[in-house]
Amino acid sequence: MTRTLTCVSPIDGSVYAERNCMTLEEASAAAIRAREAQMDWRQRPLSQRVELVMAGVAGIGDMDDEVVIELAHMMGRPVRYGGEFRGVNERAGYMADIAEEALQAIEIEDSNTFRRVIKREPQGLVFVVAPWNYPYLTAINSVAPALIAGNAVMLKHATQTLLAGERMVRAFTEAGIPADIFQNVFLDHETTAELIAQNAFDFINFTGSVGGGRTMEIAAAGTFTGVGTELGGKDPGYVMDDVDPDAAAESLIDGAMFNSGQCCCAIERIYVHESLFDEFVEKAVTIVKGYKLGNPLDKNTTLGPMASIRFAEEVRTQIAEAIEQGARAHIATFAEDDGGAYLSPQILTGVTHDMRVMRDESFGPVVGIMNVSSDEEAIELMNDSEFGLTASLWTKDPARAEAIGARLETGTVFMNRADYLDPALCWTGCKNTGRGGALSVIGYHNLTRPKSYHLRIL
Repeated sequence: MTRTLTCVSPIDGSVYAERNCMTLEEASAAAIRAREAQMDWRQRPLSQRVELVMAGVAGIGDMDDEVVIELAHMMGRPVRYGGEFRGVNERAGYMADIAEEALQAIEIEDSNTFRRVIKREPQGLVFVVAPWNYPYLTAINSVAPALIAGNAVMLKHATQTLLAGERMVRAFTEAGIPADIFQNVFLDHETTAELIAQNAFDFINFTGSVGGGRTMEIAAAGTFTGVGTELGGKDPGYVMDDVDPDAAAESLIDGAMFNSGQCCCAIERIYVHESLFDEFVEKAVTIVKGYKLGNPLDKNTTLGPMASIRFAEEVRTQIAEAIEQGARAHIATFAEDDGGAYLSPQILTGVTHDMRVMRDESFGPVVGIMNVSSDEEAIELMNDSEFGLTASLWTKDPARAEAIGARLETGTVFMNRADYLDPALCWTGCKNTGRGGALSVIGYHNLTRPKSYHLRIL
């Protein structure tokens, strides 16, 4: 029996797109074709691979007007914010610029006696499993450098953004990348797990839930397939006593609420020095009260629906539990809140780490704010989490921020900004956020393997 993947639009609950899943036989055949094509692809000059990948990226840009509308329908992002092309182009462009240096051989000796060198080899077939919240941005992190490094790529996108993978592959194949080198696949969970268990892939890059990451690692157990994961987050912000609380609130609240809080590195908990607490909360509340919740196709909408009613229900539950346990809600229910996917944003004070809203990933438009009396207290609270993706520190003193950052269990430390991915830096995490790293030189290292040459000259 053929299984179907169905994208239900959060705008009105209607079916927006459907695609049939591939059978195991069809998916296995696709993987074999990719492996065969990769042998030729890896032999092409690096400059040619870079040129073709960047032409594919430009093709995504050419589709941007359609992409913006599709994203609104599929996952609820307001059209006023446009698509993801600027970030896609920035990340792919940076990886293209550093490719030659990042992939160059490491020469140990080149003498009359020996040639000793370490070269970078493509992994082979890379399986990219991308999430729905930023479907193009998250996918390009692996797709562009994987192809540039000489790998073939199979891309499996989330059901909520069913059409994104099709668009990416179309843009790249129209740019001249061979069809078997970059394939979009529609797979159910069972077929995906079976392919991994059968050693169909040489490297897997998964972005998604902690449960999904565990499933990937379980499927790969014993195959020795590398698995890179970016999973959950509960990213903290810390506002110290030497900054403008209004400026900190502008960035941190945007980092908490943009995309309805559905960002991997969204700010989900904020710690403010007690001397600035009241001012910060007042500014934060003013900002959130100014949002317009509504249909994402309306250009006046600043906050769209969550991607799924199920996701909104989890956020509502966390908020209700916190209020029952003594938290104070500062935002009245918006008139447009329908009890479904359209969810009012919320700011909570009086929260503690005994509440799920300060421990579990919310992935929605809610943030808890606590006051602290010292850096020591803030560090302890920021580290009191099972996740570790980013932390945002607000201070005028870079030395203070770096010293605090050295004690934080996180993948990225920001100072005076939040919710940004710098392609020159490794995007990585620790604890239940996962392991591995995308972008930067290290991203290339994860998508290739070292190969040593010890050549004795007679």
